[in-house]
Amino acid sequence: QVHLVESGGGLVQAGGSLRLSCAASGRTFSRYAMGWFRQATGKEREFVATISWSGESLAYADSVKGRFTISRDNAKDTVYLQMNSLKPEDTAVYYCAAHPACSSCYSRTRNDYEYWGQGTQVTVSS
Repeated sequence: QVHLVESGGGLVQAGGSLRLSCAASGRTFSRYAMGWFRQATGKEREFVATISWSGESLAYADSVKGRFTISRDNAKDTVYLQMNSLKPEDTAVYYCAAHPACSSCYSRTRNDYEYWGQGTQVTVSS
């Protein structure tokens, strides 16, 4: 079992920045690929970014590429999502998730993820 807790959400103006954190506890965090997903009101949960447990492999949704950066600190059992140049369409509940995978593997697919956090709200005003 892996327990995930997100933090760092809030209200920010368009063009601003936020840094989300996801703290993990339980099984060995460093053996899990991690992902960030988001769900806007009335929409399905969508992929945002993912990172392998080695940190070597990364992937982003086209909508956030160049603006968001995913990273992880296995010594602190934490994954981060740095969000810059935020837009109103980035408004959503952001979830982190854990996926057991090989060292360089990751997934963009929601159903591959075994453990999920409770989510943190990000609201971007225009």
